[in-house]
Amino acid sequence: MESAHTIREARGALDAARCGGSVIGFVPTMGFLHAGHRSLIERSVAQTDFTVVSVFVNPLQFAPTEDFSSYPRDLVADVSVIRDAGADLVFVPSVAEMYPEPITSVVRVQDVSSGLESISRPTHFEGVSTVVAKLFNIIGPCRAFFGEKDYQQLAIITRMAADLSFPVTVVGCPTVREPDGLAMSSRNAYLSGPEREAATVLNRALVAGRSVIADGERSPTAVEATLAEVIDAEPLATRDYVAVRSADLAVIDEIAGPVRLLVAAEVGPARLIDNCAAGID
Repeated sequence: MESAHTIREARGALDAARCGGSVIGFVPTMGFLHAGHRSLIERSVAQTDFTVVSVFVNPLQFAPTEDFSSYPRDLVADVSVIRDAGADLVFVPSVAEMYPEPITSVVRVQDVSSGLESISRPTHFEGVSTVVAKLFNIIGPCRAFFGEKDYQQLAIITRMAADLSFPVTVVGCPTVREPDGLAMSSRNAYLSGPEREAATVLNRALVAGRSVIADGERSPTAVEATLAEVIDAEPLATRDYVAVRSADLAVIDEIAGPVRLLVAAEVGPARLIDNCAAGID
């Protein structure tokens, strides 16, 4: 596996791969990789000819009160996971390489970025869309693989790629879960034993929400009440939001087709999110 620490090195390796006829697969990450990340890399390896994985903790998507400096990092372990998953190139730029000067251009995706995560993290998605746009420009034509756990992020990036005509196909991949249902996340490392057990409440809420819909409930408000009731019953969890939206994250008055259930809560020092598909086929 090759490694690149500069934009020039990454573009050189990718240009060489394309000259050989390779279709590029791209998996952007912030490191501290787990089995969910590995599943994205393995899918790229299976579906493309040359896979590049980026490891970059992006300061633009952290508010001043958030955990940029303490965000978990383990580059040695990350490189091992990336290599073992079969990737061809790891791109590990520094902050100075990505942002040699204070950045004054930002990418904002309207509508789909409103509400949900943006309520408590109002600048987050500008940071995400800006760095992903920059990475798409660095990597070039590719298939880019993103997990569905960050569903609003996936929707924003899909819309951005279409609106700005990036030569990128965005591929959403299923959430990978622990045996007890907890969605895999780098922030799970913050949880103590009792907090780790309590964190399963997010998935339990989603299961309850899907169940009441399967039993015939068609009111988004009623389903949201079920989601909230489950989370609020866990003493170690503080609910941030619950929502029932259309598959494209529009607000709905009635469940008449496929929907997305979305939840967020603080458990100990970690803010966790989860979601699932539900509704009527």
